[in-house]
Amino acid sequence: MDTALEPIAQVVHAAIRAWARANDQIEIPIWQEAPAWMKESTCTSVRFVIDNPSAGPGAQHEQWMASRKAQGWVYAAERDDDQKHHPMLVPFEQLPAIEQKKDLLVGAIVLALI
Repeated sequence: MDTALEPIAQVVHAAIRAWARANDQIEIPIWQEAPAWMKESTCTSVRFVIDNPSAGPGAQHEQWMASRKAQGWVYAAERDDDQKHHPMLVPFEQLPAIEQKKDLLVGAIVLALI
């Protein structure tokens, strides 16, 4: 994990956790209890936004999908972290509006903190 990005990643993680809770999505553990893959994924997303500040949420989502697929994740209607199944492994345009807004939130937080 990129320790230089960790403070920003922690803020992003907390925001995603709050967003999920506010929108009746799955419970996301606090940073200290999150699995390594989840922390790494957040750091990778933060790095992408920093390196590509004008790329937009669609590009950020494509980066996230490519990273997930490289780790063996596949599309499934139900999320299952143990089986590496995720319903958001679809193009950005096919995401529910709430997920698109979450990607916008992530980018905005990173850009505000750098």
